[in-house]
Amino acid sequence: MKIFVTLIALLWVGFVGNLSVRAEELITSPSLRAQIDQAVEAVYPALVRIHVVSEQSRDGRMQKSQGSGSGTIISEDGLVLTNHHVAGRGTRIVCRLSTREEVDAELIGTDVLSDLSVLKLDLSDRTEDSSLAVAAFGDSDRVSVGDTVLAMGSPAGLSQSVTVGVVANTAMIPPRNQSFDLEGESVDQLVRWIGHDAVIFPGNSGGPLVNLSGEIIGVNEVGVGSLGGAIPGNLAKDVAEELIAHGKVTRSWIGLQGQPLLKDQRRQLRGMLVAGVVPDSPAMIAGIAAGDIITSYRGISVNVTSAEDVPEFNRMVFKSPPSEAVTLTGMRRGESLSWDVTPIVREPKRDRPRELKSWGITARDFTRVAALEYRRPHRRGAQIHSLRSGGPANEAKPSLAAGDVILRVGEVAIENVAHLQEITTARVAGKTKAEPVLVTFERGQRQYLTVVELGPEEPDEKPRLAKKAWLGINTQVITRELAEALGLGRKKGVRVTEVFPDTTAAESGLEVGDLLLKLDGSVIQASRREDGEVFENMIRQYPSDAEIELTGLRSGEKLAVTVPLQERPLPPSQFDSYEDLRFEFTVRELSFEDRVSKGLESEERGLYVAQVERAGWGALAGLRNGDLLLEMDGQPVTDLKQFKEIMAALAENKPERVVFFIKRGIYTAYKELEPDWN
Repeated sequence: MKIFVTLIALLWVGFVGNLSVRAEELITSPSLRAQIDQAVEAVYPALVRIHVVSEQSRDGRMQKSQGSGSGTIISEDGLVLTNHHVAGRGTRIVCRLSTREEVDAELIGTDVLSDLSVLKLDLSDRTEDSSLAVAAFGDSDRVSVGDTVLAMGSPAGLSQSVTVGVVANTAMIPPRNQSFDLEGESVDQLVRWIGHDAVIFPGNSGGPLVNLSGEIIGVNEVGVGSLGGAIPGNLAKDVAEELIAHGKVTRSWIGLQGQPLLKDQRRQLRGMLVAGVVPDSPAMIAGIAAGDIITSYRGISVNVTSAEDVPEFNRMVFKSPPSEAVTLTGMRRGESLSWDVTPIVREPKRDRPRELKSWGITARDFTRVAALEYRRPHRRGAQIHSLRSGGPANEAKPSLAAGDVILRVGEVAIENVAHLQEITTARVAGKTKAEPVLVTFERGQRQYLTVVELGPEEPDEKPRLAKKAWLGINTQVITRELAEALGLGRKKGVRVTEVFPDTTAAESGLEVGDLLLKLDGSVIQASRREDGEVFENMIRQYPSDAEIELTGLRSGEKLAVTVPLQERPLPPSQFDSYEDLRFEFTVRELSFEDRVSKGLESEERGLYVAQVERAGWGALAGLRNGDLLLEMDGQPVTDLKQFKEIMAALAENKPERVVFFIKRGIYTAYKELEPDWN
């Protein structure tokens, strides 16, 4: 397979001298070009483009978004390696293979700390007879500065691509006092990137870094200036194997933060300086303190003279068996010491938020480290992550805020988010309107009380308008200037600008351009732009079943028309609506105004899409405010009652896909949604 390769090479000045590769040298070197071609042939067919629908907590909701990234098939049964930040929070994942097939995928396991995820392709519906192309791992420990490497992936969601460059650094970390944080985790605690100048763009994340032997030696993750950073292949392979076997990576934790030795210490000592110890951690229980110097861990020498060395120590700790004591040796103020530390299982720093619609919040549980950081003696309660403006929690008196911890609902102590959801469900069951609930919450080190209105959201009261007479036309005032231009002298009145279809005005023969000067013999006193409501107010004085006579002019000839009045159609605001909380959009019955503005025939049916929540499932499906919803999964949508029945059936059956048939302007379209029913 001959693939066009984008040849990118930037001058890099490293610790070992000046290295440069010119694109024309790669083109004109037959042996190097042959190696590149072979490497491309080995890995390129195994590339996948990953399209993901994911969720993130914002504004009191789990908002949905679409993104894309890259990955590599690493097994014949369809396992795909990519980044956590690409697919680790995905609710719907579709992979596009190099054959242009689109295949659904599921998340097998994900690991925030290494920023790696493994997917499994669903091959049950695959039409191709050929087996999957698979890429193999190489040994990233053998990568050297100056090696030629290829970065493969799908930049910006485009088709697969290849760029080429050289390795600039084999142990690249963020600049001093900076960190690469992902969902509360500092990825650089574990990862030292392979820095290279093979150009990577947004969308290349998760794609492989490949050597000239056609082997994966890294997983591209970040761009730093003109350099790309790849997770070393050996680390990626180890993490992938554990994710495939267990769905997660189990690591140990002792609660010790290390840093390089200070400059004066480096002259005479070897080891790692203890920067700090987490309270109540295994390291503190063992007696380790800030300022101590660690010289060995489980019999392995430790020497941290630069920030690049710290991840190596962390990896030793992470790999220690939990609950099995390990010995550390070191020094304190010149005295040799040893400590027996029993690691525990490392938890994520932050738990994933979950949505509680009845509260209008997203909330999360406390992890061990999060509880310590918030100086809490226990992990009970549900911490608010975000609030919906105007929601019950936001409207509480006093209002709740992000960071607050819900401790009690009424007399019930809250253990965690799941418990809060359980208590809430029990309280709102069978209720027809929201009821006040006393809530105890914690803010900082203080406890407060507030009252939250919990229960089904009450529909907005729509005060019914009094029945008023209505003439189905729109008009403009015949101003003095218009009267003079039309040769009317000082006559007053209105000009018809629109006649609504299917109205008594249309049936009576009124036409656009008619000049109406009198109503039942009374002059229509309208001659200034400010008099725009004069004619309408005259109509309103009549009963809705009255009959009126309009006199005036049509094309210079006298006009006299008798018109039965009718009841004013309800405005859109008076129509009942229904908000589907799962798909996050609101529909209502069609109003007369909707039919006129959209040019709909009287027999046309459907529901008006009144509101589509930003970053919700409806928005992801492509719904917009103002769309006309005609069908759902092939069933015609005629009214709100039927729509609710359809939505209830969908929630019960939980289909993999839901298809909306909509009308937008003069066009119709099918919109497909793949909801997360969890």
